[in-house]
Amino acid sequence: MKRLLFLIVTIIPFWGMAQTKVRGKIIDAETKEILPFVNVYFKGSNISALSDFNGEYYLETRTKVDSIAFACVGYKPTMKVIQKNSFQTIDIKLEPQNYNLNEITVYAGENPAHKILKKIHKNKKRNDPQRLGGYSYEVYNKMEIDVNNIDDEFKQKKVFKHFDFVWDFVDTNVVAGKSYLPMFLSETLSDFYYKKDPKRIKEIIKANNISGIENESVSQLTGQMYVDINVYNNYLEIFEKNFISPIADLGLLTYKYFLIDSQFLDNKWCYQISFKPKRKQEMTFTGEFWVHDTTFAIKKIKARIAEDANINFINDFIVTEEYSLVDDSIWFRTKNQLFIDFNLSDKKTGFFGQKTTTCRNIKIGLPADKNFFSETQPEESIILDGSSKKDTTFWNDARHEKLSIKEEKIFSMVDSIKGVPVFRTFIDFVNLFILGYYVKGNFEIGPYYKMLSFNPIEGARIRFGGRTSNEFSTRLMLSGHLAYGTKDKVWKYGAGAMYMFSKAPRTAGGFYYKNDIEQLGQSINAFTEDNILSSILARNPKDKLLPVEEYKMYLEKEWWEGLTNTVYVLHRRIRPTSLIAFDKGGTQVLSDIVSSEITLSTRFAYNEKFLKGEFERVSLGSEFPIIKLDFTTGLRGVLNSDYDYYKLHINIQYDFPVHPIGRLNLEVQGGKIWNPIPYPLLRLHEGNETYAFDEYSYNMMNYYEFVSDAYASLYAEHHFEGFFLNKVPLFRRLKWREIVYTKALVGELNPRTYNIMDFPSTLSSLSRPYFEVGVGLENIFKVLRIDAIWRLSYLDHPNIEVFGIRAKLQLIF
Repeated sequence: MKRLLFLIVTIIPFWGMAQTKVRGKIIDAETKEILPFVNVYFKGSNISALSDFNGEYYLETRTKVDSIAFACVGYKPTMKVIQKNSFQTIDIKLEPQNYNLNEITVYAGENPAHKILKKIHKNKKRNDPQRLGGYSYEVYNKMEIDVNNIDDEFKQKKVFKHFDFVWDFVDTNVVAGKSYLPMFLSETLSDFYYKKDPKRIKEIIKANNISGIENESVSQLTGQMYVDINVYNNYLEIFEKNFISPIADLGLLTYKYFLIDSQFLDNKWCYQISFKPKRKQEMTFTGEFWVHDTTFAIKKIKARIAEDANINFINDFIVTEEYSLVDDSIWFRTKNQLFIDFNLSDKKTGFFGQKTTTCRNIKIGLPADKNFFSETQPEESIILDGSSKKDTTFWNDARHEKLSIKEEKIFSMVDSIKGVPVFRTFIDFVNLFILGYYVKGNFEIGPYYKMLSFNPIEGARIRFGGRTSNEFSTRLMLSGHLAYGTKDKVWKYGAGAMYMFSKAPRTAGGFYYKNDIEQLGQSINAFTEDNILSSILARNPKDKLLPVEEYKMYLEKEWWEGLTNTVYVLHRRIRPTSLIAFDKGGTQVLSDIVSSEITLSTRFAYNEKFLKGEFERVSLGSEFPIIKLDFTTGLRGVLNSDYDYYKLHINIQYDFPVHPIGRLNLEVQGGKIWNPIPYPLLRLHEGNETYAFDEYSYNMMNYYEFVSDAYASLYAEHHFEGFFLNKVPLFRRLKWREIVYTKALVGELNPRTYNIMDFPSTLSSLSRPYFEVGVGLENIFKVLRIDAIWRLSYLDHPNIEVFGIRAKLQLIF
């Protein structure tokens, strides 16, 4: 009975609110050539569009219309009857219309669109809103995420047997021509403030309405702060790629422009110009813009990424922006619409993302309060108390645009769809594949890739581990593991806890204990010792593992997003093995190496953004260098520690675009250790004894090959993003992308260190720099990177490779 009532309440309102959607392609009836710039409109309405360079068009409306018309100079006007309140595809063949004209003479001259474009460039600085010293406005954001390619086969799956009501929400997108089912809808109302010098952004989220989710991090992502497409910039960063703006200063080298029409928009006389790329597979757009005839400011622009742009998984991306005059002299963006079609394969189920942003109450100038903006935080997002508890009356008054009846019902439907078994299965699969854990109630079992591995010391290693889930607690997370080797017949184990004192700003603490084996001298990005891939891809026997007993406590304090301090207290006991002995002078044998230390770590990443979970977060990067500084002091006599020492380590990473030839990644490291200590406590430089490429290690260096107590290194890697290969027809189709990189390392070692403990026969200090270089191809089958790497120094060392091929699986746009 309840389900029947739900269907009645949900479906009946749809009868009077469906949309009429039409898309198709227009060609010449005689030559079969595509026809761009054909005027298409619903008869009896002001809703119209022009066919694009591929002759394609799409229109949609909620008003009552019964026919669609096509008009183009030189062709007979055509009209077709359409089905009301439905989606349909109508392809048209226009018949040429002959005219008898007197002879005319055409003289070559400058393209009129080029003249207008040059005036746009001349007035760019005056018309760009970001030139202003400060401004504010109220912003309304509406975001929708849909599952697309919903066909009959998908609907008939048994898992949907008791949830077939959701199919009444299936619609067809007129742009992509694909069916879709809404899965997420949010709306956010906030006040947005901007200050140019020094650059500061502040957003105060006053209200948010999110279907099925109560999470402050999601609220921030649905706000205005993460939408920053300014067509006045020469390059527009979209999905980590830099697209050339249609009105870039060097646009004439990249695009072809066509003056199509002139007309009034909001009582402003505007020129309409269409544009398309000059070359294939570059990061460009197709589309059109309207420019004001007096100020030469952009009034409206609609840009669609080029169909053959070298970008993965994004089948379509369209941005539409509208500008209006403020204070009779300043053009300001008042509306932004984004559409994204994300699919691993065009015929497989994927996602649509749609976001509409509108601005009103625009004010030019800064707030009167001089302390309004943060002195330290360049971007600040504040969520007011009660923002997620606004009622229907509030939203009816506050929305800039009224929701359709269908959108209103989506909120209820999405909450219901969370109970569909396939939805839960999909979420479980994402957790398992990406995070490595299978979620079951209060616990997460995994990681799955550590459950079985192999090495010469343990033989087959069987491991079972897990942690508590968010259902158990969003403040406290417990974790642990138990492992057993079939060869050494020794149990290994570990356990720990993490507690979140605060999430904004982040304050967390925890401890962890382990009694296990460890590979010293591997990078933070390397496969862990018990990762099954480290066993399969090993190029040397994994016989350099050492037993380690470790106690670790830490306290992390984020002062603001971008600046974090962490204090670590660490106690370790490292034991030798039959293959890695701890000898001293050939007569004495050390039973273990015991150390206790405290580390103060500082991480500074100006304007860094994060994607946050309850406990973990993933950095979305920063447009500025990321700096990490660690200072460690060894505590002799504390918990039987045998050594006192000081360590200083600095790491600087910088990833930035190099227009128009891709992106450059730089990493500089350096460090110093005071007081002689055993080599396991020194800087064992990061080797890699697998066939997997690791950007944080020296891929042609072995473990236990080089050690230092003073060192510096440089890593430079340039991604050309297909800049050269896109110009070769064969490689253009493959969409491969070029990479070159180099690594350099220098170091030195205090001679007294040799008196503390004998070095393994493979280990030495750096008497001269170490170099390796590589060239590679990425985006092979969209997921594979392969590098050819040459080692350029220390070629006389035993058991090394001078040349090697390394591979890496990666998901990149």
